[in-house]
Amino acid sequence: MRKLRTALASRDDDGNRQLGTSSVRSYLLDICFFLCLPLLVLAQRPADQKTVPPAPIQPRNTDDRLRSAFEAKVKAEWDALKNKDKKAYADLLADDYQGVEVDGQGERNKAQAISEVAASNVFDYTLWGLKVVPLGSDAAFVIYESTMQFPPKSVLRYSRVYITEIWVKRDGEWKELHYQETHVK
Repeated sequence: MRKLRTALASRDDDGNRQLGTSSVRSYLLDICFFLCLPLLVLAQRPADQKTVPPAPIQPRNTDDRLRSAFEAKVKAEWDALKNKDKKAYADLLADDYQGVEVDGQGERNKAQAISEVAASNVFDYTLWGLKVVPLGSDAAFVIYESTMQFPPKSVLRYSRVYITEIWVKRDGEWKELHYQETHVK
């Protein structure tokens, strides 16, 4: 600020420095102009630049078909666990499947997951809140909750889990590639 005063100061008849208000005003207007000029330039779009049209919205019935397809896949997966049907469960999984359950035993591959089907104690289940997020034409992210009911004499009767799955299309068929459970209260 001192330099500003020095630069804008003028001397009166007695030789004393005097700050000119018109000089200060002019200086401040110049500063505002030079600070605002880039904003005005950046705000204008060149005349030859064309706007990009928005991506086409997929018809609602495509989303409904995809959701219905995965709802059936998820239900088949849980029915296979409930009925201890290893073959039906294996048919849903990709060869490079990896799954993580809430039991804390870490990641399971396809062979490990199939071998555990016989020991499954899912007596019944309820699925809720299924959402499908397409990740392209051959992949989808599926999210839902499951409340598992265990046999009447079990110590733990119910367990609710939040589930995320990644499904991929292989040889024209949807296969589950990844499964992740998170316990919820």
